[in-house]
Amino acid sequence: MALAPKFAGQKLAFAAPSATGGVAPTQHTLELFLDYVCPFSARQFNTVYNVVAPLIKANPKWSSNVQFILRQQIQPWHPSSTLTHEAAVAVLQVAPEKYWAFSDALFKDQKAYFDVSVVNETRNQTYRRLAKLAASVGVDETAVYDRLEIPDKPAADGSLNIGNKVTNDLKVLVKMARLVSVHVSPTVIFDGVVANDISSGWTKEQWEEWLTKNIV
Repeated sequence: MALAPKFAGQKLAFAAPSATGGVAPTQHTLELFLDYVCPFSARQFNTVYNVVAPLIKANPKWSSNVQFILRQQIQPWHPSSTLTHEAAVAVLQVAPEKYWAFSDALFKDQKAYFDVSVVNETRNQTYRRLAKLAASVGVDETAVYDRLEIPDKPAADGSLNIGNKVTNDLKVLVKMARLVSVHVSPTVIFDGVVANDISSGWTKEQWEEWLTKNIV
């Protein structure tokens, strides 16, 4: 699936693609559909970002022939899932180069946004904490919160369901997941096809074996 320029921060590229003859250079693409409050998503992200990515960077063949895209997969039965994904979109808008670092911090702190952890705070209070988390990786806290805050007064036309400054972008991300019928998190799509063999529990060695076989 294509990636709109405004979501470019979701891509993790390692090197320019290799050219082959007169054919335009291209790369294999691994799309990771992950939810920030899903423990299995957290496990897969940690392995991919902190273990697999360094392996790819160290291998010229792999680094020039594969890229990752983090696709945000909201799981609405956890209401706070939407809030965490909104925060990630805010980071995409404010500092897209920090998107993966913020995602890493959010997955590591995901229990702070589980159902029991947020039940006694308002929506804007949760946004405050998410903005502070963004600040921990070098993103402007005020700018992030400004994009997330829900006003407590009606709009000029009297409307009440007015959302925030990331609502429209979030709608696009939801449409993209629906377009490919992704339901389970995590789900991995490799070159446009769901890769059911890739597990969140894979070890470094299993990833190395898979990369050796598929990134050619």
